[in-house]
Amino acid sequence: MNMSNPERKQQYSLNKVTKRIRRQVGQAIVDYGMIADGDRVMVCVSGGKDSYVMLDMLISLQKKAPINFDLMAVNLDQKQPGFPEHVLPQYLESLGVDYHVIERDTFSVVRRVIPEGKTTCGLCSRLRRGNLYRFAEENGFNRIALGHHRDDIVETFFLNLFHGGRLKAMPPKLLSDDGKNMVIRPLAYCAESDLARLAADRDYPIIPCNLCGSQPNLQRQAIKAMLAEWERTNPGRTRNIFRSLMHVSPSQLCDTGLFDFAGLDERMNRPDIPTMTSDPVAATENR
Repeated sequence: MNMSNPERKQQYSLNKVTKRIRRQVGQAIVDYGMIADGDRVMVCVSGGKDSYVMLDMLISLQKKAPINFDLMAVNLDQKQPGFPEHVLPQYLESLGVDYHVIERDTFSVVRRVIPEGKTTCGLCSRLRRGNLYRFAEENGFNRIALGHHRDDIVETFFLNLFHGGRLKAMPPKLLSDDGKNMVIRPLAYCAESDLARLAADRDYPIIPCNLCGSQPNLQRQAIKAMLAEWERTNPGRTRNIFRSLMHVSPSQLCDTGLFDFAGLDERMNRPDIPTMTSDPVAATENR
């Protein structure tokens, strides 16, 4: 079948996006030591575009990687009314990938505990995370792969900054508080717009979240809108914010737990002791 010139250009652009995502996923895995030989990776698939892309990329890398690791797609059915239970099993069976569906009625718990009109995301997330962690531990998975991308990480940074008073984001690799589960985010370097484009091309069977996705005026949505406006007026700003999270200068911040400000006096006039206060960006801005 012959393609027109616009179609060829569109296909060429899509191929670039696919290759970029695959390269970024591979680079994130290497940079953060996400997956090693012999690992058992539980890939959390929610039915959203991001987790579908993550699963596709991990399956592709598994076939080409110089190491051997196991994958299993796992979905948590939270018993939301109208949830199409057949969609994910049918799709995963078509891929020929091992999968398991955990059935837990967290929906009723959230509705019972959270007052009408209040944000349900916090409790829903905790319950979901607890069930996934427990399944991973009980079934010998030493890696839990989540589909958070670069935009999610930057949004979380601003949520903590504006509403939590903390300089904190969402790390590409995280050891759970109890030290029993290792969480990885292979899409950490990927832009949401790239993921959306690939998902649309591959026509994944998207399952919307009717519990929290339909709630208006969420704080995360406000942050997302802010970043979208910044990106519109200053393309590349989200990427630069993410890069800043990878290049932290503790001596240029204010946390006495991260940097020994009191000990700076001992370093005065001691050229043999590095002060760690050299920061080219700060120096330029202070001129």
